Amino acid sequence: MSMMRTKSVEQSIKDTDEPEHRLKKSLNALDLTVFGIGVCIGAGIFILTGQVAAENSGPAISISFVLAAIACALAALCYAELASAVPVAGSAYTFSYATLGELIAWIIGWDLILEFTIGAAALSVGFSGYFVSLVDGTFLEVPASLQAAEKDGIINLPALLIALVVMAVLIFGIKFSSLFNQAIVVVKLAVIAIVIGVGVTYIKGGNYSPFVPPSGPSSSSGDWQKAPMIETLLGIEPGVYGFAGVVTGAAVVFFAFIGFDIVATTAEECKKPQRDLPIGIIASLAIVT
Repeated sequence: MSMMRTKSVEQSIKDTDEPEHRLKKSLNALDLTVFGIGVCIGAGIFILTGQVAAENSGPAISISFVLAAIACALAALCYAELASAVPVAGSAYTFSYATLGELIAWIIGWDLILEFTIGAAALSVGFSGYFVSLVDGTFLEVPASLQAAEKDGIINLPALLIALVVMAVLIFGIKFSSLFNQAIVVVKLAVIAIVIGVGVTYIKGGNYSPFVPPSGPSSSSGDWQKAPMIETLLGIEPGVYGFAGVVTGAAVVFFAFIGFDIVATTAEECKKPQRDLPIGIIASLAIVT
């Protein structure tokens, strides 16, 4: 048996119709769009925007976001095409199995498991840090021994609890998860709206001139090992601001768009996957942009 054997699209779809493997189809285009928005709007948007503006792009961070969005759009179009053609749970694993073979699919499958596991752990720890800061000095204050597992700590209790809460939400089913996600997305959008609304009153036109600040050498100048890969590939001297800074900023804020691919993993639970999956993927990316 060849390690590069493929699994036909027809067989993949047929396997999902078996009673023991069948998933309930309950998601529509709106559910998928909100799923994508919920994953994309996170630490990337809230943290990277100010960091990139200060260290790389300056006011031209808007251009960095546009460049990153264009790059993401190319990937999103591929996901939309493949997800509608292979409406089966598994996302990149399923696509690879149908086109490149079992070995490549096996590698990508484990990559996805590692990605989601490490990502969930990192976000849980990040939530823990914010929660500990929020309740510090109140009756909910978390003891130092329960704030982190390293050093003198015993366990990171807030991180563990949020992971258990999310697991419980998933156990209740995809429709409940969708409703829960919609509520969280409303909160995220409200926070962004408040930040924008308050921030507008502090806008100073002078801060936007020059729109693209003059370039200067960065701390990694002359050291290709520390330079961003995009600058190394394009032969651009590492620097802050200027064109190099805008390109570097685009490479960094690309992280803020990651998440639209999650929509493809719900293919098997869509009512009309051929129509709704492309809408959910493209719409979520467009709205976040």
